[in-house]
Amino acid sequence: MQVMDERERQCRIAASRAGRRAAAAGDSTAWFDPLYRAAREADAPADIPWVDQRPNRFLMQWLDRAMPAPCRACVVGCGLGDDAEELARRGFNVTAFDISPTAIDWCRERHAATAVDYAVADFNNLPAAWRGAFDLVVEVYNVQALPLAERAISSAALSSLVARGGRLVAVCRGRSDEESDPKGPPWPFSPKEMALFATEGMTEESFEIIDDPDDEGVVRFLGVYRRVPAD
Repeated sequence: MQVMDERERQCRIAASRAGRRAAAAGDSTAWFDPLYRAAREADAPADIPWVDQRPNRFLMQWLDRAMPAPCRACVVGCGLGDDAEELARRGFNVTAFDISPTAIDWCRERHAATAVDYAVADFNNLPAAWRGAFDLVVEVYNVQALPLAERAISSAALSSLVARGGRLVAVCRGRSDEESDPKGPPWPFSPKEMALFATEGMTEESFEIIDDPDDEGVVRFLGVYRRVPAD
């Protein structure tokens, strides 16, 4: 089991406080770019709690197991681009976006020879051309960073990106259905809330509960949702 050091613990606490302040002020996404900007100025990507500087291991396990054919893919809230670059390495045609302009600039700097199309976008105000445009949509730890009151709208927005016959893969921190008032951010998903991804013709293909060996006492959910193909 990986042990969290004091620096990482303090970074998580600071990020959580910033998220709560932004939510209380009525702009729940306002804290992301300042966080990335401070980390970039310090040349300290590890100061961003969700940045591992490697592809998400749960996503990797699903890719290795499901072996989806290369297709047009979208990585939501791409951070510093590690998941997007892994998909591109596997042959996918990847669009990756983040609400933070600093994060996107940093992606382009880190991956100078990239084939990924990086863009600044807010997943609650997405380009119309992206609707139904992707055969694979990857969501890792983004919606959980927003207040529970925004969950249904944000989940539906991501589902809207999926093409007919395509899939959305969502990885998040989990909680029980009985825990109605979790502290955050992150605000963990309940199993019932994961069903919010199954909107607009989407159906649940699979749902896993994973004990995280690197984060004691934390469970992760991995849900896969497919848009019903046209008749």
